[in-house]
Amino acid sequence: MWKVRTAIPTRIAIAEPFGTPQTAISILCKMRDDVRAVLESAPLVHLVTIDPDGRPQVSLVWVGVDGDEIIVGHQAERRKVQNIRRDDRVALSMLAGSVDPRGLATYLVVHGRATVSEGGAPDVLRPLAKKYLGPDVVFPPGDDPPPGLVTRIKIERVTGIGPWAS
Repeated sequence: MWKVRTAIPTRIAIAEPFGTPQTAISILCKMRDDVRAVLESAPLVHLVTIDPDGRPQVSLVWVGVDGDEIIVGHQAERRKVQNIRRDDRVALSMLAGSVDPRGLATYLVVHGRATVSEGGAPDVLRPLAKKYLGPDVVFPPGDDPPPGLVTRIKIERVTGIGPWAS
């Protein structure tokens, strides 16, 4: 189990093999170039939030990158957004689109803290729709779509199979 406590960030917590318990320091990590490349390649991403009863809730989302943060647009406030408002801990998982020297599919897992803000979803979703659905697609449709919500995720640690896991 990871325990988070407020501290002056002096190091990045690294996951030990087989879930060895240790204390994580909650800090924003600078996004690695290889992580950014995977995120910008338009993978379908599993966003994991925590339901009120403690169970994981998984949604498939499109993601973008803004500086060192991951952004997600939402047209409406659904369970994932409600969960983030209550508990900001999230995880994202995605295939990275390559195979490592052992023949294993590479994948990226990002653990972080999320914030939700009102409005701005069309500005996030429209460029992502061109990547995920095609260059001529306008989504959300219409000249004046609802403002929706935007989630920003600050990276705390990355794991998976790929160069980011070394």
